[in-house]
Amino acid sequence: MSCLVLLCLLPLALGQNIVQNGDMETMDHWNCWNFHCELTTDHHSGQHGIKVTGRTHYYEGPAQSLNGLTPNGRYKVDGWVKLLNDQAGQLGQKIQLEVSVELNTGNKAYIPVAVSPLARSSDGWIHLTGDFNAPSGVIKSSTVYYQGPSGGINFIADSVSVTPLVANTHWRAESDATIERMRKSDINFHVTTSGGISDNQVEIDVIQTNKSFAFGTAIKVGDYLSGDQRYISFINKHFNWAVTENALKWKWEEPQKGNINIDGAINAIKKLRSNGIKVRGHNIVWSGTPFIQPWVQALRGQALKDTVKNHIQDIVGRTKDLVEHWDVNNENLHLFWYQNTLNDRDYNLEIFRIAHQAGPNVKMFLNDYGVVASGGLTGAYREQAIRFKNAHVGLYGVGVQCHFGNNVEPDPTLIKEHLDTIAQAGVPIWVTELDVTNADEHKRADWYETALRSFYGHPAVEGIMFWGFWSNKHFRGEPAALVSGDSFRINAAGQRFLDLTEKQWMTNENHKLSQSGKNFKVRGFHGDYTIKVKVNGKEVPSLAQTFTLGKSAHTVNLNVHQ
Repeated sequence: MSCLVLLCLLPLALGQNIVQNGDMETMDHWNCWNFHCELTTDHHSGQHGIKVTGRTHYYEGPAQSLNGLTPNGRYKVDGWVKLLNDQAGQLGQKIQLEVSVELNTGNKAYIPVAVSPLARSSDGWIHLTGDFNAPSGVIKSSTVYYQGPSGGINFIADSVSVTPLVANTHWRAESDATIERMRKSDINFHVTTSGGISDNQVEIDVIQTNKSFAFGTAIKVGDYLSGDQRYISFINKHFNWAVTENALKWKWEEPQKGNINIDGAINAIKKLRSNGIKVRGHNIVWSGTPFIQPWVQALRGQALKDTVKNHIQDIVGRTKDLVEHWDVNNENLHLFWYQNTLNDRDYNLEIFRIAHQAGPNVKMFLNDYGVVASGGLTGAYREQAIRFKNAHVGLYGVGVQCHFGNNVEPDPTLIKEHLDTIAQAGVPIWVTELDVTNADEHKRADWYETALRSFYGHPAVEGIMFWGFWSNKHFRGEPAALVSGDSFRINAAGQRFLDLTEKQWMTNENHKLSQSGKNFKVRGFHGDYTIKVKVNGKEVPSLAQTFTLGKSAHTVNLNVHQ
């Protein structure tokens, strides 16, 4: 095994825990203002935990001032918590570790660094895990503390750590090694000549014509069907996957009961498929009130369940032979309207079960934000994926949206940390809604390259979808765009994307038999290939071959003759 491959297997380096008495074996260094804390032998590790009672507000929990927090530093956070009671009328509690930072300027930041939504006492010990970047500027003070559950909820805390994450200076080498190992296979050539042809007369072109790895974009249905031809052509030429941005969402698809508005979406999907582009369905339900029609919000009980079931069966039934994927219940780490309204924490599992039964050959996905572009919910997403996987409801993979914050540079150290954490669930990962923002298109190009290399170079990632590419059609405008303005100029970010995906990450080689020999190997990216043979500089069409290179090696046998 090469040293580069070994790099991919090394965990990120952690510094020393800056939390004092993080194992909570005593009450030292922990503050409990206006509520009661005491040691208990109920613990996650060691011999003790801290039992918290008498809380009257959500923000009350054990707190500790931190020493040594470095501006712009990266930190990994871990802690354990066990709820001791539940609250009537609430499905669960959001429990989190938060870090507050006050700068010398007086500015304050409140960072939810490790969050678990909808927690209940029956869950037992819950692992809170995440990470964060400390703000820039001179830090006056900082504090780590538990908070989140409603007043009256008692809990036990244990085993808290805040440890510096050392920058992964080898990330590029690790990414390249993974790309070499995961995205490429051998093409073994065995060539014979006859009819008096000598080796110095023969050339072989190895030409990759299509990629297997998914590079896709969100599209606006109307524009793709009958809009600017430059927009349509760019999609058809440069992407092999697409997702309809809004047209399949229930609120858009059925704004009034029975008023189904899906023809445009179906026609766009068929047009995409006719151009060799595969399609993700987005999304079946979206559990936040801004995204739910008033007529659905008015329903309760069995009527709501029946309506949701009928919708799932209808939309999946209409599209099951047209789309490869469905995002089933969008952003379900953040939004719980259906579960809350039906007073059923497990109703999200039922939604998946119905969708999978309606389209058993469609790959069903969770899809959420704040799990890779930031780290407060990364651990919770892993746990959600494990829960769905173990429930056998048809989960195939998880979507990580990756809308990076305004003017926030993607951090390859944290991206890998987050992807590694989510990958522990043992299901494939798709980057579903990628964008970065920077007004400087050259910095934007660098940032997109960092993100793309981090994702393409991670073994659990199966596909990367941009959330649009043209400034005129992108919800974040020019700062996120690959293509700029009315002139449809492929800007520096777009040029970088094309260089990576169509030059650096595709195979196009010429081999002269006099130099390569008659038995040689090409290490090629996965995808479709055409092999062309030239004799004395002239192509011999009868000797051409086509094939698809996958994870297994492929052998090309050629008998070159006049």
